[in-house]
Amino acid sequence: MRTFSLLFAGVAILSTAVPAAAATRAARPTPEQRLAKLLAGRVAGEPVHCISLRDIRSSEIIDGTAIVYRTGGNRLYVNRPRGGAQQLDYDDVLVTRTSTSQLCSIDIVRLVDRTSRFETGFVSLDDFVPYARPATGR
Repeated sequence: MRTFSLLFAGVAILSTAVPAAAATRAARPTPEQRLAKLLAGRVAGEPVHCISLRDIRSSEIIDGTAIVYRTGGNRLYVNRPRGGAQQLDYDDVLVTRTSTSQLCSIDIVRLVDRTSRFETGFVSLDDFVPYARPATGR
């Protein structure tokens, strides 16, 4: 009888944990929602073919969607790769080899798993769309 009581208690605990885990997964924003949150309050500019490597302060991968490059002046450049975007994973490291001082839409970026250090794929970049905060009138 005691075994049955313990089994019943275990099932009761698990049945409350499963909906909580599902609710947490459901509350997780989609990649497009994450990107929209990053770009909130910013205005898109004309796409450019290249950005200067020395101006890039950091980069962020939006899973399966885009790479966001943060530059000086708090400007963001969004690149939605024309090939391989579905392979983008937040846990990957971007490895880029360029022959100039710029990152351009013709460049290929290799993706390397942060933990195993194995290459997981690559993306073919497209144009970079700049996003900046609108100038405030004084």
